[in-house]
Amino acid sequence: MTYMVTIGELVSGLKTLRTVGDTGVEVTDIQLDSRKVSKGCLFVAMRGTTVDGHQFIPKAIELGAASVLCEVLPDETVSGVTYVQVPDCEDVVGTVATRFFGNPTDKVKLVGVTGTNGKTTIATLLYNMFRKFGYKTGLLSTVCNYIDGEPIPADHTTPDAVTLNRLLGRMADEGCKYVFMECSSHAIVQKRIGGLKYAGGIFTNLTRDHLDYHKTVENYLKAKKKFFDDMPKDAFVVTNLDDKNGLVMTQNTKAKVTTYSLRSMSDFKGRLLESGFDGMLLEINGREVFLRFIGKFNASNLLAVYGTAVNLGRDPMEVLTVMSTLVPVNGRFDAIRSPKGFTAIVDYAHTPDALTNVLTTIVDVLDGKGQIITVVGAGGNRDKGKRPLMAKESVKYSDRVIITSDNPRFEEPQDIINDMLAGLTKEDMQKVISIVDRREAIRTACMMAQAGDVILVAGKGHEDYQEIKGVKHHFDDHEVIRECF
Repeated sequence: MTYMVTIGELVSGLKTLRTVGDTGVEVTDIQLDSRKVSKGCLFVAMRGTTVDGHQFIPKAIELGAASVLCEVLPDETVSGVTYVQVPDCEDVVGTVATRFFGNPTDKVKLVGVTGTNGKTTIATLLYNMFRKFGYKTGLLSTVCNYIDGEPIPADHTTPDAVTLNRLLGRMADEGCKYVFMECSSHAIVQKRIGGLKYAGGIFTNLTRDHLDYHKTVENYLKAKKKFFDDMPKDAFVVTNLDDKNGLVMTQNTKAKVTTYSLRSMSDFKGRLLESGFDGMLLEINGREVFLRFIGKFNASNLLAVYGTAVNLGRDPMEVLTVMSTLVPVNGRFDAIRSPKGFTAIVDYAHTPDALTNVLTTIVDVLDGKGQIITVVGAGGNRDKGKRPLMAKESVKYSDRVIITSDNPRFEEPQDIINDMLAGLTKEDMQKVISIVDRREAIRTACMMAQAGDVILVAGKGHEDYQEIKGVKHHFDDHEVIRECF
């Protein structure tokens, strides 16, 4: 759909400092990247972490921009171009984008999922569930964005405000009734989700992650909490009582708060009755259902899915019936059986607590009947503080650990491995070997494994690449494991 709105309509009611030019000029598109500007476009001069959009205003005008949203007016303005100066582009770009794309969240029910772990699983399962209910549905996720079955590749957990609203506009235009979305802490702080109207929000858990960006756990918590603080009163929240921050998140929200838990009385109460590598028997609000998922953390994720669907007005029995047909998300506790009788599990676990969750699940299911061999690395150019903790958690729950490379990005793989090894004692090291080459590390684990053992290959999950010195090389843990079989 083509959207035609004037620059005056887009900034109406927003705090502006100065306007130069005709506010009746029509906007044909919005861009944050000057290279993508076309005739009649509004160029938003955003200040990024590395680049300041203001320096690209001349380039944007050269390519046909008819209007510019900026924080500092250029020394010389160009005749026929409208400039709108605002105190902070980040504050208003979400509202401007959502207006341009026809206020899509007035036409769809948007549900956001935030927390350290579980976002992708919950958002994807809800997307799959509501498609099975017969609705056109959208998904905004780390792995991929979908408009009712059509994949749209994803670059960030949450796209920038313009890309996000462009996608939501397409979803609304194509008749989607529901959209499920991961909301990262970065996106909340950077106001990428500004101007959107949420029907509901889900909180999963909060543990150490992204401290390279947020610096402290308190800042990280505040970022997540802001999402719920801003919820409208006709929205609902589904929060995890089993996380100590579950009620902290919702203490200032105007939305209706509902709770889920595996341990305490709650609106959506679960009890794990049986667990194996083929699935689990879960009791939800007194009804038993067999689900093709493994582990307590997945039981928790499934409770959040159930609670959200019920909050969206679905019949509880109907929800349980569809839940029993759902399958795990790619790279999230994916079990691959070897002809030799051992099991390899591929999981995206890339934080200490995510490793603990996956490994304690394997321990519970194995029940002492086999060994656990863990292959694990840590990403480069990210929070270094979690590296020794990841190694420690891996050793704590495994019989053998192979520390290897993940996505080193611009760091030396061996330096990352050394940071991980620094968290281990001499005694710990008796269980540990390090192999820089990830393919070799997986191959070694497969050679070590006997019938009844479990290999955990952690860190990359759904990713089918390794990022080394800024270049992405094809690498898929699933493929490498199958080659070894």
